[in-house]
Amino acid sequence: MKLLLLSIVLVNSLLSFDYKLQPKEVSKNIYCFFGLPEVMDKRNNGNMANSCFVNMGTSYLVIDSGPTFQYATQAYEKMKKIKNLPVSYVVNTHVHDDHWLGNCFYKTQNSKIIGSAAFKELPKLSVTRMQRRISAEAFHGTTQEFPTIFVDKEKIFDINAKTVDIKSVNHKAHTNSDLFIYIPSENVVFAGDLVFNERVPSLRDGDIDGWLQALREIKKMDVKYIIGGHGDVVGKNAVNFTYNYLFELRAQVKKLLDAGEDIGDVVNDVVMPKYKNVPFYDSIHKQNVEHVYRTLEWEDE
Repeated sequence: MKLLLLSIVLVNSLLSFDYKLQPKEVSKNIYCFFGLPEVMDKRNNGNMANSCFVNMGTSYLVIDSGPTFQYATQAYEKMKKIKNLPVSYVVNTHVHDDHWLGNCFYKTQNSKIIGSAAFKELPKLSVTRMQRRISAEAFHGTTQEFPTIFVDKEKIFDINAKTVDIKSVNHKAHTNSDLFIYIPSENVVFAGDLVFNERVPSLRDGDIDGWLQALREIKKMDVKYIIGGHGDVVGKNAVNFTYNYLFELRAQVKKLLDAGEDIGDVVNDVVMPKYKNVPFYDSIHKQNVEHVYRTLEWEDE
């Protein structure tokens, strides 16, 4: 029997990865695990997005569950050392898998999982994007568990007398179905990937005009903290990096498009030097330029 138990422990240790997570205190009741400004690979094993915990009094509310079962397990173990509370709800801000594959751990905790209406149509894949790019050890135990509560427009509810207001953007922005979460008692908005910091945002699944519109709505909100899906800038001005990049990008592409330049020249001419040293500029910026050109070109038809 001892040999069997030793074998089980050995197998589990071989099929595990230590994310070395450290929660960062945003405020008295808010802690976040801030992801690295890197592409997912076998070195960071998907630790590239933010996952946050809000102490609602008798339980935690989790905003985005992270990239794997092991990540979510380790994050919760760290939080229990701060205060040993159950997780009542998990909110997935959008459908990109670095933000929700940790759901499978919270399902074992009987947490209720909330997501955008887009999850209703999301197919389960034989191999996920995350699974292709990270190690088998880190992905071990991870399954695709989708939300069971959906937000079509807005969902308002209370946890221990604290109001949680989840709003759907209801048009394409970063994706075709983004949520942001407002908790008045904590003076905070969790914006998901509507807000990036420390890296260039990606427009591959989005719409620049819809994204700018959503950011203008968030900018009007009277809160102390705006916490995005990437980066550890969390103050009122956290929205500015993404907004300014997208606004300037659109203006430059529009100017060259109106001057009659073709897409190949515009992709090379819109350089935006002040962002050149920001992570992901080399891999994403030209794609963003092309995406915006095609969007605006279609609008002009």
